Amino acid sequence: MTTAPHSSADYIDLEHRYAAHNYSPLDVVIARGEGAWVEDVEGKRYFDALAGYSALNFGHSNPRLVAVAERQLRTLTLTSRAFHSDQLGPFARDLAALTGKDMILPMNSGAEAVETAIKVTRRWGKRAKGLPEDWGTIIVMGGNFHGRTTTIVSFSTDKTAREDYGPYTPGFLVVPYGDIHALRAAINDETIGVLLEPIQGEGGVVIPPAGFLRDVRALCTERNVLMIADEIQSGLARTGRTFACDHEDVVPDIYIMGKALGGGIVPLSAIAADTNVLSVITPGSHGSTFGGNPFATAIGREVIAMLATGEFQERARMLGDVLAGELAALNHPGIVEVRQRGLWAGIDVDPGLMSGKELCHRMAERGVLAKDTHGSTIRLAPPLVASEDDIRSLVAVIADSLNA
Repeated sequence: MTTAPHSSADYIDLEHRYAAHNYSPLDVVIARGEGAWVEDVEGKRYFDALAGYSALNFGHSNPRLVAVAERQLRTLTLTSRAFHSDQLGPFARDLAALTGKDMILPMNSGAEAVETAIKVTRRWGKRAKGLPEDWGTIIVMGGNFHGRTTTIVSFSTDKTAREDYGPYTPGFLVVPYGDIHALRAAINDETIGVLLEPIQGEGGVVIPPAGFLRDVRALCTERNVLMIADEIQSGLARTGRTFACDHEDVVPDIYIMGKALGGGIVPLSAIAADTNVLSVITPGSHGSTFGGNPFATAIGREVIAMLATGEFQERARMLGDVLAGELAALNHPGIVEVRQRGLWAGIDVDPGLMSGKELCHRMAERGVLAKDTHGSTIRLAPPLVASEDDIRSLVAVIADSLNA
């Protein structure tokens, strides 16, 4: 008879034995969550300063979203796209309005949305620019993170994400992030798109130089190539605006969205573009059984309604100001650099003091959950429903952990 797990150690052992080791998580087993806080199987509470890489912008078990999910669960969850549903049309209309675009194409995961944007861009290159079948290059940025499918890791510059997954998909050219001169030099008659993150999240909340996004937009317009903005982490209020591109009043040709679009309840992603771009997709040329399913789109429509008020964009801005002030007052010699936009920050730790993972372990011991990246950097992306006191306590825990 199988013994039921009871302790965190039991659950961690089961996961280690039976689940592939594609992550190296902290030794915390979360069992419950509400708002900005979670609780482990032993009942210890933690402030969630990661929020599912921004999938939980609206917090754990958000009452508005849970109510919609419960209602839709009892009504209809899936039809496949072989039939219409009463949820997809209203969701598409509302998301098109939020983005200012004509049309949307729904998928499930963020990586699927990126793949969709790549396929749309390639087909647009053939049908709008008249390029031959084997032509069409998409320019991407060094330090990028757009997902983990075979095509996407083909143009990753992260050795861990890319190594041993060849042969790699052709058709991509990497230029340095934030270097408009390198981008200008790279564009030629075969270029069909420029794919970038307005802020590189996995890279450690890396913000490009001021004016870079405007310059990319102008260059793409000048050379008749598509500007594709991956707003999967940076979008939907995280930075204090609906999209990170909004900080420079830039409108890309294609928005890529995911994570927070599903309210932290269900995977939901989408791309948004105008008709002259998305009309290249025709019946049978792209699809997904679960893409745009009634359960996900009902939740997504409520997310859009919450964003339409501007409340969460304002909370991100306000709480981001609190975070910036507290981090500046901290002025710790172990902190090498802080990069921040809204309620999203990357903190570089002096590697001579400790690694980012060690700092995250120390923070977890003190009741705060965060995530390291690239060795000596930690990322902070608390739910937008956190309180000002939560943010102040978060920085106090960082200070205590650095001094321990």
